[in-house]
Amino acid sequence: MNNVHTHLAIGATVLAALLTTAPQAIAEERVCRGTIGAVALDNIRVPDGARCVLNGTQANGQVVVGTGSTLVANGVSINGNLQAEGSRSVQLRGTSTVGGSVQIVQGGGARIENASINGDLLFDSNDRFVQALGNSIGADLQAFQNTGGVRIKNNVIDGNLQCKANVPAPTGSGNQASSKEDQCARL
Repeated sequence: MNNVHTHLAIGATVLAALLTTAPQAIAEERVCRGTIGAVALDNIRVPDGARCVLNGTQANGQVVVGTGSTLVANGVSINGNLQAEGSRSVQLRGTSTVGGSVQIVQGGGARIENASINGDLLFDSNDRFVQALGNSIGADLQAFQNTGGVRIKNNVIDGNLQCKANVPAPTGSGNQASSKEDQCARL
């Protein structure tokens, strides 16, 4: 009789664990080649070598831009991060909002203009002209090792404005930040 009660107790425990385990939500990923308008999506991926235009699009997750790709985002809302590694060009403009960070790394050019970014804005090791113009940034703006030129102008930065090893040195003015360091000390 003890074995029966033991098996019933184990069975009840397993059943309770199965019933209380919340199902995992799987975020869908939309591949963008072409233009997407004012719709709400989960994650957006621009595949290698593609061109994507987002007009008023809402991404409830993140936007990832592939190698050699171009992203033009106008008036978008991104709840997560915007990440581009090895991209050809990234443009984020038209009063866009980003709930996370924007990272433009080892790519070509970028123009981030009039955006509200809750996290960091990072330009790292890009070989074409990158610009941050009139943005509101909730954390740090950092520009490291860019070789195509950097312009940083009229940004409000809650954290630090830090620039190192950019050739040529960054240009710009009118930035407000908690501190301005290294190559950006006078911007």
